[in-house]
Amino acid sequence: MQARVRGTAMLAAITLAMLVLPGEVRAQTSSGNGIQGFLDDLFTGSIAKGGQGSSQASRGGSVQLQPTQTPAASSAALPWSGQDGASGHPLMTASAIRQAAANFPNCVAAMWPDAARRHITRENFVRFTSGLSPDLRIMDLMDSQPEFTKAIWDYLDILVSDARLARGREILATYKPQFDAAEKAYGVDRYAIAAIWGIESNYSTQMGDRSVLQSTATLACVGRRQGYFRDEFLSALEILNHGDLRPEQMRGSWAGAFGPTQFMPTAFKRYAVDGDGDGRRDVVDDPADLIASTANNLKKDGWQTGKTWGYEVVVPKGFNYMLADRAKAMTLAQWEHLGIRRAGDKAFPHPADRAYLLAPAGAEGPGFLMLQNFRVFMKYNPAEAYALAIGHFADRLRGGAPFIQPWPRQERVLSRAERLELQQLLAERGFYRGTPDGQIGGLTRKALRSFQASVGEPADGFASSDVLERLRRR
Repeated sequence: MQARVRGTAMLAAITLAMLVLPGEVRAQTSSGNGIQGFLDDLFTGSIAKGGQGSSQASRGGSVQLQPTQTPAASSAALPWSGQDGASGHPLMTASAIRQAAANFPNCVAAMWPDAARRHITRENFVRFTSGLSPDLRIMDLMDSQPEFTKAIWDYLDILVSDARLARGREILATYKPQFDAAEKAYGVDRYAIAAIWGIESNYSTQMGDRSVLQSTATLACVGRRQGYFRDEFLSALEILNHGDLRPEQMRGSWAGAFGPTQFMPTAFKRYAVDGDGDGRRDVVDDPADLIASTANNLKKDGWQTGKTWGYEVVVPKGFNYMLADRAKAMTLAQWEHLGIRRAGDKAFPHPADRAYLLAPAGAEGPGFLMLQNFRVFMKYNPAEAYALAIGHFADRLRGGAPFIQPWPRQERVLSRAERLELQQLLAERGFYRGTPDGQIGGLTRKALRSFQASVGEPADGFASSDVLERLRRR
C-alpha cells in the first residue's frame, strides 16, 4: 500500500495544522489505500466509496467481513458534470474526456498485448473486459478540490472514537489466532494492523461500491494519469486471471482501492499473501489473508519489530521550531538535551532511537517525536495526520490513554481560499518557492517558520489566522 491511494487517496485527516495529502488522491502519488469514502462523506456529504456492498461470507462460512449494504447515496449514481477538470490539464478538458470516452473500447482492446505478456489468457481478457464502459463521474472526483474544514483534533475525535475502539477490540478478540500467526510470521504489531483496518474501512463497513475493473479501466483510458492506472488495470486483470478474487469482490474506491485495508491492485501484487494456505490470496473476505497481507505490507515497508511509532512530548517555551522538520532527525537523547520531555514525565525506553519532531498544531498544541514505524505508516498513506491517527488508535487499542496535552481548539480553520492566499503572500515575500495549491504541507510550513522568525514570532510553522493577518498587513 505504500504511499498509495488506498481508496481514492483518502485525502486523510487534513487539518488546521494543514497536514494534508500532497495534491490529489494517494492513488495518484504511487499506490495505496485510503479511508476516502469516510472522509468524502465528511467533506462533500456523499459516500464515494459507497455503502457496503453485498454480504459475503468469509471462507469457512462463519465470518462476514462485509456487512449488507445500507441505504446511502453513492457518488457512483451521479453523472459526470460534463465540465472541464479543475486541474487545467489538457486531458481533463470536457472535449478531451468525451473524445477519450468515445475511444474507450479501442483503448481497452489495445491493452491485450500487454495483458498477454502478463500471462493473462485471451479467454479471461475477453471475459473480464467485455461490457466495460467508462465511468466518467470519476473525472469529477479525480479533479475535485474539496473545501477542507476539519482540524487535526477534530479528525482524531472522529477516527479514534469510543465506538471504533470498541469494535477494534472485538476484531482483535474474534481473530486472535490470525493476529497471533501474523505477528509471529512478520513481527508487526497486531494493534497497528487493527488500527489500519479500523481507519481505512471502519472495520469493513466503508470499503467502496465501484467496480475496480471499471474504475481502473476508465482511468487507464481517460484523464491525466493514464500511464499509472494502466498498470493498475492490468494488475487487476492479473488478480482475476490468477483466481485469487472474483470480480464481485473487487469493488472499492473510484481510484481502484479495495478490501478492508484498501489495497490497490499493484499493491496486492506486491504484498498479498496466502495466510491460511488455501491457495488463494483473498484480502477481502478471508481474515487470515487480510491480516497477514497487511502485516507483510508494513514489514516490507520497513517496520521495526518491538518498537513503537513515536511519543507525545512536551516542547519547552522558546524552543527553536526550525528543528521541527522531517529531515532533521536526532536521537531521543539529543532531543532530551534540547529540553524535549516525554509527556507524563515518562522515560524514553530506547534513547539511541532516532526521531524527528512534529508539531501539528504549532507551539500551542502537543508535540510528537516520530520514529521509523511512523514513517512506515506514512508509506501506507503520505499524510502525517493519517499516520498520527493510526499510531494513536493502535496505542488506544493496546490500552493506552488519550493524548495528555490539549489541542488549541479555539483556533479557526483557514478556508482553502485563505490557504491559497497565505501561500501567495509567502511567495511574494520570498519565503515560499512552491506552487500555491491551498494545501499546507512541509514546504509551506518551512516557509511559515522562516516568515515567523523574520518578524520575531515563535517559528512553529502553524498556519493560523493570526499569521495570515500579519502577512496581509505587511
